[in-house]
Amino acid sequence: MKVLILGSGGREHALAWAIARSPRVSAVVCAPGNGGIAQIARCIPVDLKNLDDMVRLVTAEAPGLTIVGPELPLSLGIVDALQSRGLRVFGPTQAAARLESSKAFAKQFMKRHQIPTAKYSVCAHASELEEAIALFHPPIVVKADGLAAGKGVILCESRNIALEAAHGLFNGSLLGESSQQVVIEEFLEGDEISFICLSDGTHIAPLLPAQDHKRIGEYDTGLNTGGMGAYSTDTMLEPQMTEWIMRHIAEPTIRGMAEEGTPFIGVLYCGLMMTPRGPEVLEYNARFGDPETQVILPRLESDLLDVLEACIDGRLDQTPLRWSPGASACVVASSAGYPASYKTGFPLTGLGNAAQVPSVQIFHSGTARVGSQLVTSGGRVLCAAAQGDSLREALSRAYQSLAEIQFEGIYFRRDIGYRALKAKP
Repeated sequence: MKVLILGSGGREHALAWAIARSPRVSAVVCAPGNGGIAQIARCIPVDLKNLDDMVRLVTAEAPGLTIVGPELPLSLGIVDALQSRGLRVFGPTQAAARLESSKAFAKQFMKRHQIPTAKYSVCAHASELEEAIALFHPPIVVKADGLAAGKGVILCESRNIALEAAHGLFNGSLLGESSQQVVIEEFLEGDEISFICLSDGTHIAPLLPAQDHKRIGEYDTGLNTGGMGAYSTDTMLEPQMTEWIMRHIAEPTIRGMAEEGTPFIGVLYCGLMMTPRGPEVLEYNARFGDPETQVILPRLESDLLDVLEACIDGRLDQTPLRWSPGASACVVASSAGYPASYKTGFPLTGLGNAAQVPSVQIFHSGTARVGSQLVTSGGRVLCAAAQGDSLREALSRAYQSLAEIQFEGIYFRRDIGYRALKAKP
């Protein structure tokens, strides 16, 4: 089977790597892909913001399966468009993907189905902001309703700052385009956990839990990023807690979507805060996480193609997932200046030596091939993902691998997994 993957980041590199391991796969195509993915798949250009362009490409390639990586194509309705043409595609429909593409829809959905989440208020007009914000004690979380590439969530230390941020979302001064709705939320304290599941619309199979590190600075300081590293261990969640999350969050979500006529088939990513009163949903994503995918898929012993097809065909309950024991971790190397302004085009060296470290995979996010040379092309450049019997061993291998890689301005955090290792700032 030929499999086509839409996307260009580290998540898509991990998906392509995992799919290519299936004995049923004859070819992997990635659009648009990146310099690292090009080493294991045929990469072809496509505009991920243009639905017609994506549909033309997939129709021309006629793969046995299309896997949608990022959130934007899902929000544009790529799954609906491909299904209407009789093409097999893994991912939720545009209506089901509203769990991610509209924070207001997600909050109202959780309220309808008694799914634990932070207290909130949805404002459709700027005139409603002052009254809504007055109901919350600082710090206050202000969120843009739609997709914002990780920049639409603002933590505000006072009501005045929250009001200013919310006006900035409405008038477009913060994100470059106006938000149609703004969500005001209670701030939740605790540890974040990425609880990611697969669903065939009825049945649910949880993947390994993971924790990512969103801030650019060590010990979670500085600006938010797309993720500077992640880890996963067998002891991250007790079995009883996993069962509770399934019963009170994941299962009601999938059941609720089906009841509302928009069955959810694909990846349900529940971003949870483990608060003193129990797990609560911070946000939903409707696709694999990045960089969580890079630590989860290397531990999957089942054939990923079989699992994704089981979701499409409604037989996920007949397809058990098998995992290797131990721990996994990844550390992201970024361009100097990221997540603010940064330069690209710098040659990468040492990748061969980095790949020789045992139980390590190098997944590329922002690389391009210029002639025979790989160069940087994005803010997050690549990550070293490693497995080990313990988290400490996995991290040691990831850092050993990254030490071999060089490009101008390379930066990475040296404290990934510090909470689990009980490290002190």
